[in-house]
Amino acid sequence: MSLHVPRQRFVCVLFVLAFLAGGSAWSQGTGATAPVRILVGAPAGGSTDTMARAVAHAMGQQLGRTVVVDNRPGAGGNLAAEAVARAAPDGQTLLMSFTSHAINASLYPKLAFDPVKDFTPLTMVSTSPSVLVAHPSLPANNIAELVALAKAKPGQLNFAIGALGSSLHLAGEAFKLKAGVYIVNIPYRGTAPAVQDVLAGQVELMFAAVGNVQQHIRAGKLKALGVTSPHRLSTLPDVPAIADTLPGFESSAWFGLFGPAKLSPEVLRTWSDAARQAVQNPDVRHRIEAEGATAVGNSPQEFARFVVTDIARWRDVVKFSGAKPE
Repeated sequence: MSLHVPRQRFVCVLFVLAFLAGGSAWSQGTGATAPVRILVGAPAGGSTDTMARAVAHAMGQQLGRTVVVDNRPGAGGNLAAEAVARAAPDGQTLLMSFTSHAINASLYPKLAFDPVKDFTPLTMVSTSPSVLVAHPSLPANNIAELVALAKAKPGQLNFAIGALGSSLHLAGEAFKLKAGVYIVNIPYRGTAPAVQDVLAGQVELMFAAVGNVQQHIRAGKLKALGVTSPHRLSTLPDVPAIADTLPGFESSAWFGLFGPAKLSPEVLRTWSDAARQAVQNPDVRHRIEAEGATAVGNSPQEFARFVVTDIARWRDVVKFSGAKPE
């Protein structure tokens, strides 16, 4: 016996099925199939941008999604952070932030967001200790000699500062606070001109990212006095830790991935797992290490605790520095 379906009813069934399929696709148009954006509060080409792009590519491959990097530089990363804080908690908008996320909590009298309550930490991507470098003419070859020289000549030595309020600026402030010395800050608009003036001997000292000065150290154009990590770095094995002379001193930049507050457990798990797997990807680790950083990939809970601790750690340094937003 054959089954006969009237033409009008058959067309109606097809229409309903098409509508349901279309409705499902439309509902995913702002969800599973729409590009995910990782906002970066720094210009393209810098360390934060480089790491964000490496992680975004690996996450996209894992999840079969399009993940794009959206650069929103300005206000020490606050413009990008504010946009993510206001975004819907659907996993479509994420933030690749850096140490300024913690510093800005004390540096800016008023923020348009809460750096803890308005975000969901996903994972710390990497940490990047810096190195204290000096022009070869400086009559100090280690931290003890530098502290003695600075105490003998208060206000006569200078730190080149690539960006006021940055982790490198505040590494210098933490050093002065710990050593009890007075060294004058010379601000620049960017790391590159600051490094050039130290190379030229216009300024004696600078805290710099390892990746920015490593070649100059190897060429003998700068001398490295100490690294800001608790122990020596494999990339600079002959350079002692500043903490060897000033116990307890530590100042490392960090880079981490956040979502807006109130992500659902499922969305949090999806993106945190993807980010942590991305950090372990050999290509991503290579890109991270090329920036002079160390891959981390910790849990959301560990990262959340770190952010709270880091905000408190920088509070006294910011107060001591007297730094104000530019």
